[in-house]
Amino acid sequence: MSTSKLPAAVLNTKQHFEILDGLRGIAAFAVVVFHFMEWIYTDPSKNFIGHGFLAVDFFFCLSGFVIGYAYDDRIAKMGIWNFFVARIIRLHPLVIAGSILGLLAFLFDPFGGHLELYSTGKIILTFICSLFLIPLPVIADRGFNLFSFNAPAWSLFWEYIANIFYAVLLYRIGRSLLVLLTILAGAAICLVAYNSGNLLGGWSGPTFWDGCARISYSFLMGLLIYRFNLIIKNKLGFAGLSLLLLLAFIMPFSEWNWLTEPLVVLFYFPLLISLGAGAVLKPGLEKICQFSGNISYPLYMTHYAVLWMFGNYYINYKPDTTQLTLIVVTSVILLVGFAYLVMIVYDIPLRNYLNAKRKKNIGKNS
Repeated sequence: MSTSKLPAAVLNTKQHFEILDGLRGIAAFAVVVFHFMEWIYTDPSKNFIGHGFLAVDFFFCLSGFVIGYAYDDRIAKMGIWNFFVARIIRLHPLVIAGSILGLLAFLFDPFGGHLELYSTGKIILTFICSLFLIPLPVIADRGFNLFSFNAPAWSLFWEYIANIFYAVLLYRIGRSLLVLLTILAGAAICLVAYNSGNLLGGWSGPTFWDGCARISYSFLMGLLIYRFNLIIKNKLGFAGLSLLLLLAFIMPFSEWNWLTEPLVVLFYFPLLISLGAGAVLKPGLEKICQFSGNISYPLYMTHYAVLWMFGNYYINYKPDTTQLTLIVVTSVILLVGFAYLVMIVYDIPLRNYLNAKRKKNIGKNS
């Protein structure tokens, strides 16, 4: 391999699918609203966005598609190590930020908490595990989440696992084997839904392996969409596809979840990815989609510290419907603003700095 070809092959950035970026932001927004609502409505059937948690499966499917698109034709040239470094730079700064925010919320929650139940050593160990994405479901006040100081990090743990499997195995395999693996993972999704009654698991110790099934199918399916070029040209646009995506999150929560949720994950979300990749973005919406896509990950990884405080406030003070509406709406707006601030002040500058060093090192070693 010539020195002149390596930097271009490794460092060039591909164009984004703008509508898919926008849909990722819609899904992140739905997750935030769902997390507020699940505190208010412990009975999911009364929650208007009771299936907001399925946004994670949409993220997984989109990730498989994007990883295949971005790396299938260059990971062999860039090497597994450079791939891992690139993914860590992209994902881990916000893992760290979310962990720090979660620790601060745990220590200084003005509305409750039981710090006296936990030793300093246990808190420090939990924080270190959160920083390095090592599951440790030991904090009762955090619902025995895999990552007590940043609950949504459970999906990032599985995202990392999927990235490792992609770099070591998946990018090398042919389409026939990919189809077989996807079918097997789909069967696992159905089994999880049937046994649990839904696909809500993956975030806690007892449901750990549910997360494996969820990432396995959706990531593989996203990769399959890219490999088979299952892109459907259409004129639905960003607005139409956003509405279709939201329908999955607000569909009724019922005794048939064991059937409806797998159908959404197995077929509906892949269809939306195919449609989103083939849709035409109307003029004037580029900035909206760009902002939506950019804010999605920072919002997802920084919002949950506030959710624990909100939950303790709600349990202790029982605000009425009017107060709740004001609190939730205001909180969501402020969380979006805070996520934007974290992105601009911390995430982007840090990633730019680390990527510049990575490119410099690649140039030296080529």
